[in-house]
Amino acid sequence: MSATPCAVVTGGTRGIGRAVAMELAACGFRVVALARSSRLDRGDEPFETVECDLTDRQAIADVFAALGPVGVLVNNAGMSTSAKVEATTLDDWDRNIALNATAPLLCIQAVLASMRHRYAGRIITVASTASLEGAPYVAAYTASKHAVLGLMRVLAEELRGSGIGVASVCPTFVRTEMTEATIANIAARTHVSIDAATQRLARLTPHGRLVEPAEVASAVALLVQQPVAEMHGRIVVVDGAPNDDQ
Repeated sequence: MSATPCAVVTGGTRGIGRAVAMELAACGFRVVALARSSRLDRGDEPFETVECDLTDRQAIADVFAALGPVGVLVNNAGMSTSAKVEATTLDDWDRNIALNATAPLLCIQAVLASMRHRYAGRIITVASTASLEGAPYVAAYTASKHAVLGLMRVLAEELRGSGIGVASVCPTFVRTEMTEATIANIAARTHVSIDAATQRLARLTPHGRLVEPAEVASAVALLVQQPVAEMHGRIVVVDGAPNDDQ
């Protein structure tokens, strides 16, 4: 692998992750997209793809060791399940926590030593507006997103003055495969059409529409390119309105 620090995007071959990888590549970064083997695209993309099971601690360690120095880490990979609290299974709870909270921790740990040594780097996590509030039927997802945003807040405090910039992006419902699955679930459970279920989900957002992946990617790219002093510790909400920091 090249000794030039790269930008790593987890879950980087589809949805938000692919949009982020494309945007960072357009900004001139050498981008490596991590994904499960079943999600490795074969298209002519302007970024590299590397297989990595982000629920496997050793796989994460091996992949990052092979990549060499990482200049930008974008924790994007995620999942969601839906059920009432009393119907939330331990398996669903563990899977949400593992991918949405533990995987970002392990990826951060894998890049920190090198970033500290170089006194440079950016760590961005794509969290969710679910990190900032509660909503019915998504206990496991919401808990995991609260956890990862808490992790980023702590990391920002620990890395002040380190030369490493830390920030989070919190989108509302984004037009991705994961959201499509949520819409299909709503339609099936409530016996309405996909269009009606989509409108119902959109009405839950502050501005009545689903966010596009490119909007999230633009927010990430802006943070990555800002001076550390300007982006450090920021939480950028992407809900269809101009960016609003928390």
